Amino acid sequence: MSQPLILVVDDDATLSEMLCQLLAREGWAVHAVLAGRDGDKALSQLRPDVVVLDLMLPDANGLDLCRLWRAAHPHLGILMLTARGKPLDKVLGLEIGADDYLTKPFDKRELVARIRALIRRQAPERTAPALMRFDGLTIDLLQREVRVGNECVALTGIEFKLLLELARTPGKPRTREQLSAHVQEGAYRPLDRTVDVQVYRLRRKLMKHGPGRGWIDTVRGEGYVFVPRSS
Repeated sequence: MSQPLILVVDDDATLSEMLCQLLAREGWAVHAVLAGRDGDKALSQLRPDVVVLDLMLPDANGLDLCRLWRAAHPHLGILMLTARGKPLDKVLGLEIGADDYLTKPFDKRELVARIRALIRRQAPERTAPALMRFDGLTIDLLQREVRVGNECVALTGIEFKLLLELARTPGKPRTREQLSAHVQEGAYRPLDRTVDVQVYRLRRKLMKHGPGRGWIDTVRGEGYVFVPRSS
């Protein structure tokens, strides 16, 4: 297996140097840039496994970069590392395509653990089939696109990952904790019902394009299950 490559995009030169040393000690290759334009160039040339992205850059908005990079590189792991720690900032970052969100100041061990989790997550996705087809439903992993019949369903980044996680194990119930850990690493709290809201929105969008069809069922006391079936 090739050495994982981490791209750090942060305008704080001192922090970037510390991150390079920290991540290199884990046996990972690390490349750091201080601006969004350089990050875009490095992303295209180096094809990293994970990007550690600051939101406030001198020449770009990290949220805009995340949205663009997610669309262009579906399997890229994106961890936002920023001083903006309000709940709304976190939700927005995750919704537009970030895999994880960590605020500054941060614990070094936690950062390493989250990056390691993203690297593990990218491995099966890189070798997965490009298309997943069910009755009336198609999931395109390369384009990050979902179709019901011939109609494209507009999903958020979290909704797409939620559907993909459920569809990978048809007929097998997944708990709220499992789903939350997959779609928003590190954000789950025992009393958090965010997954219920996300599943509701996802199911509503799917049903809008395929009235009478159901792909996601609620399993009382457990969570949710993906069940492909005809109308």
